[in-house]
Amino acid sequence: MTTFQCLARALAFPEGPIAMPDGSLLVVEMFGPYLTRIHVDARVERLCRVPGGPNGIAMGPDGRVYACNNGAAFSGVYRNGNWDLWYSDASTYIGGSIQAIDLATYTIETLYTQCDGVPLSAPNDIVFDAHGGFYFTDLGYAHDTTKRTGVYYASPRGDAIRFVVGSESANGVGLSPDGETLYWNITPTAQVMMCRLAAPGVVAHAPQQLYRFAEGCMLDSLAVDNAGNVCVAVLGAGAIGVITPAGELCAYYPTGSSGTTNICFGGADRCTAFVTLGGSGEVVSMRWPRSGLALAW
Repeated sequence: MTTFQCLARALAFPEGPIAMPDGSLLVVEMFGPYLTRIHVDARVERLCRVPGGPNGIAMGPDGRVYACNNGAAFSGVYRNGNWDLWYSDASTYIGGSIQAIDLATYTIETLYTQCDGVPLSAPNDIVFDAHGGFYFTDLGYAHDTTKRTGVYYASPRGDAIRFVVGSESANGVGLSPDGETLYWNITPTAQVMMCRLAAPGVVAHAPQQLYRFAEGCMLDSLAVDNAGNVCVAVLGAGAIGVITPAGELCAYYPTGSSGTTNICFGGADRCTAFVTLGGSGEVVSMRWPRSGLALAW
């Protein structure tokens, strides 16, 4: 077992960690539903409610937190030390969206609910590029007959969105250190996918598989380290698997939680990994052997 330090417990399915400059950590609690800050003294502060199902979050160029909201696509119950989740009943689903949250006022602005007339289904994860735009994945909602799953690219101003590439059950998303390769996960088939980019929001070729984990695994979110390795949250097995840009598994860190959902890097040297364990409702950290990639914003 890898040694992790527990930073917070009893969270309502934590996801989307952001390491802040002051040493605190922002996460969402999907079943809160909250935007939550974990302070350096381990105090947990629920900053605001985010109606629906907040999932991946990222800091934008304007200092707001940009959130993928799956629209309450999932329901869950905590029992026997673990969050069990399933696709929610259609009567509680409110539709997917991309939102921006002001950290001074906690005002929530909904930026996107559709693209080219097709509603967003269950937005899941998000990453900004150096140009100020962001990629996000749409996992899809099981009971949405109009769903379109894959990766989108959008402006933080709420005035431009495009569908980039289709993909089944698209989950975690990230960019290579040079910003020219797009990575994402396919949850049920445990595949890490990639495409080179011809321009912001434009892929240069059809999707290619970078790596596929063993049968029985599923994948959630990801982060990229400074060497370009893709660090993947592995569901079921409960681990962070590290894939090189050449498509080789170079490290594997068991977390002890089958519901391992996400990872980010922080600290002055970005060598602290913060990992959300949605299943057990915990956030943990460990000293990482490589520095994480500095995010664009």
